[in-house]
Amino acid sequence: MKIRLLLVDDHAVVRSGLRMLLMGEEDMEIVGEAGSAAEALEATRLLKPDVVLMDIGLPDMSGIEATREIRKQHPHVAVVALTIHEDEEYFFKMLDAGARGYVPKRAAPEELITAIRAAAADEVYIYPSLAKLLVRDYLSQDRSVEQKTALDNLTDREREVLTFLAEGKSNDEIAEVLVISPKTVARHRENIMHKLNLHSRAELVRYAIRKGIIEA
Repeated sequence: MKIRLLLVDDHAVVRSGLRMLLMGEEDMEIVGEAGSAAEALEATRLLKPDVVLMDIGLPDMSGIEATREIRKQHPHVAVVALTIHEDEEYFFKMLDAGARGYVPKRAAPEELITAIRAAAADEVYIYPSLAKLLVRDYLSQDRSVEQKTALDNLTDREREVLTFLAEGKSNDEIAEVLVISPKTVARHRENIMHKLNLHSRAELVRYAIRKGIIEA
């Protein structure tokens, strides 16, 4: 089954370029385009895409707010940010809004395609250089006693699974590396989310970056 895509950008030439790029992927199908947040919300409701490629700088509402609304109204729709912004403020706001991917517009086409496939598989994709920059930044910040205690409550195996999850690996990939079953990985993931009071894969990735769990 093909990944159904909605392209959201206020520049028609950008959408045209994305269409040309993605039409060549056998596992992807572009079901619609939108030039504003309002159009994106309506197109998501009508077309029911699997993944929305979302620009942050939209004329009527920020892509961050549009992402939050899409995730609230359609929790099974994944959003990947495709943007010129590469600073931590926009990055964390998009993750908080529920985005499963963050790709700069300067990235290679292969990076965007990888992000789309990851998002469609309920995984999170972060552009590598951006992730490393954020890791270095947050490693320098103090960690509260409460945060450290929550992390200390994880078992060694849960810490391993947390690291792999934060790096975007699927349950099957983690199971293969750790030589355990995917069901066991899923159980560890559930325990991790409960112990750390996290509610989504995006929150988990953000937590791992802030705590320096993902190594630069």
